[in-house]
Order: sequence, then structure tokens, then C-alpha cells
Amino acid sequence: MKGVSIYIYRDFIRWIRYRIGVISSLVLPAAWLLFVGLALPVTFTGNYLDFITPGILVMTILTAGISSGSLLMFDKMLGFLNKFLAMPVPRESILVSKILFVSMRGLIQATIILILAVLIGATVMTPLQYGLVYLILFLFGVFISSFSTAIALYLYDHDSFASFTAMVTMPLFFTSSALMPYSAMPGWLATIAHVNPLSFAINAIRDVTAGSIPVVPILMLFVFTAIFVGLAGYVFRKVTI
Repeated sequence: MKGVSIYIYRDFIRWIRYRIGVISSLVLPAAWLLFVGLALPVTFTGNYLDFITPGILVMTILTAGISSGSLLMFDKMLGFLNKFLAMPVPRESILVSKILFVSMRGLIQATIILILAVLIGATVMTPLQYGLVYLILFLFGVFISSFSTAIALYLYDHDSFASFTAMVTMPLFFTSSALMPYSAMPGWLATIAHVNPLSFAINAIRDVTAGSIPVVPILMLFVFTAIFVGLAGYVFRKVTI
């Protein structure tokens, strides 16, 4: 764990020094929250701000998590990854540190979005509800980070990875239940949204805000997360060897 903590500390320093990246990562979700959550006239839900906030939180984690592969790719391109692999630290610590760093960074960004949502009129929840929301976001962040890292190990340049993330991120968001309930979707879109992993996390957070504990969705996120962490570990060891 000492090696993992050192790698995480390194990535946090690099992230904080990149101030434009810190700000830009908050602009898009904040804009969605303000201009869509407040300005969009809707008739299928009561408080649309409460409805859309879980979707914006998951989008924030998605955007942060998908960059996990980018961090690893830059280390590979700049030669740092080879140096890390030569150190007397288990190889898996590099992978675990990237996943944990990106997940924690996403939670920090999600916290800012949560505060902004409350300030503009979202319902304030209990400490237990906020704890469950953070648990769901963390699991989803680890899941997306593992997936992104596994993909980055197979791609050879940053342009290819950037094209992949652009191709995946927005379609995943727009085909989820982030912006409207299933009942308001066309049939084909509702079918896709039901199997979209973003919808699992979004619906689980909505269940929490409604006062229930979504045991089944949380367990499913645990399973998906464990599978993709194992897959990322297998790919990491296979590719780097």
C-alpha cells in the first residue's frame, strides 16, 4: 500500500498543478446542472433538478474515470511506466493507484457538483443518504477507471484513445436514464437505457434520494466492478510483460 499511496500522491500533485484541467473538468457538469436542470421546461417529473442531479453526478464520475487510461498512456508514452515497472514494487500497485486516484478525484469533483446543486435548489439529504451516494459513485468510478485502463493498454497513441473516449462518453450519457425517465423515452431508447451501466448507477442514486436503500443495484455494481478490476489487472500484467 505504500507504493500505491506514493503513486496516488504523484498523480494528485500533477493534477493540482494542471489548474486548467481542474477547472475545465467542472465546467461541463456545472453547465448541465445550471442550464438544463434549471432552464429546461419539463412535464414528466416534479422537481427536475432533483431528477437530473444524479445523472450529472454520474456523468462527472464518467468523465473523470474515462481519463484513467489517458494517465497511464501518458506515462507509457513518456517512458515513466517502464521506470515504474523496474522498481521493487508490485506491478499491480501502479494499476491500483491509477484507479483509486481517478475515483477519488471524481468524488472531489462530484462533491462540488453536489454543493452547487443544493445551492440552486436541490433537496438536502441525510448523512446516510449522502454516504450511500458516495458509495455508488465510488463503485461506478472504479468500474469505469478499470475499463478505461484496460482499453488504454491496447491502444498505442493518445489520439486513438481520445477518439475512443469521444466515441463512448456522450453516447453512453445520452442513452442512459440521466435526462428523462424510461416512460418518456421512445421504445428503442428505453431498451438501450435499461442495459446501460450508467443507468444502474443513476437509478440507484435516485432510489437513495427517494428514501430507499438500493441493495440489488449496489450489489450489481460490486459485481461489475470486481469483474472489470480483475480484467484490467489481467490485461495490465499480460500487456506490460
